[in-house]
Amino acid sequence: MTQELEGIDPTVAPSGPGCMECEAAQGWWVHLRRCAQCGHIGCCDTSPQQHASKHAKDTGHPFIQSYEPGEDWFFDFRSDEMYSGGPELTPPTHHPVDQPVPGPHGRVPADWQSHIH
Repeated sequence: MTQELEGIDPTVAPSGPGCMECEAAQGWWVHLRRCAQCGHIGCCDTSPQQHASKHAKDTGHPFIQSYEPGEDWFFDFRSDEMYSGGPELTPPTHHPVDQPVPGPHGRVPADWQSHIH
């Protein structure tokens, strides 16, 4: 997946270092995903609130990219297909490397594994 695709805007910066909705609610996440169209950072489907998928459903934005260090895969919600690599998005391409997974530091409950999907 290297050609220009509707639903991917490589010029848009990410919305921040963590899930927008979890940050606002002082929540936590397992992994982070970046909307390839608008830059919204949301939490993955393993996370308690699954904000990245909710964002895609609410907006119709079809692609996310992993926002984890060392990962560059994309996922297409329309086809349920994963792609290794794709267009290079505006940096940063991952959350801060000192941010723990799950994160953020200080908000992950000790029994976090019992809260994941």
